[in-house]
Amino acid sequence: MPRNSLFLLLLRKADQDRYMLDKLVADDAAPIEVFGFHAQQATEKLIKAVLVIHGIEYGRTHRLAELADLAGDHGIQLPDVVEPLVDLTPYAVEFRYDAAPDDECDDLDKPKIRDQIESLRAWVLEHVKEQG
Repeated sequence: MPRNSLFLLLLRKADQDRYMLDKLVADDAAPIEVFGFHAQQATEKLIKAVLVIHGIEYGRTHRLAELADLAGDHGIQLPDVVEPLVDLTPYAVEFRYDAAPDDECDDLDKPKIRDQIESLRAWVLEHVKEQG
């Protein structure tokens, strides 16, 4: 798949996860694992979109720190909002099949996480524009 096509696909898929975040952020009855999953997925897809636009190959991973490190290894300085988002990694797989510990649930600030992902998305679009 051409780079631009894959970039747009990843962006569209991240937007689908962002859509779910918007639905879940104010719903106190929504399981935190479901919110965390979509937050992790949106973050993952946005980072991968940046890697794709730079022609950087990444393996099959959901580990956000690994993807962020890969970007850094190639001279791409991701925005500061990525650092706290890497803590969402367990929601990709581990907490989909097991309950998140109560202390994990208490620490998840849903509106803040949604805003951080919005900031990351805006940065991705600006970064791509700068790359020409």
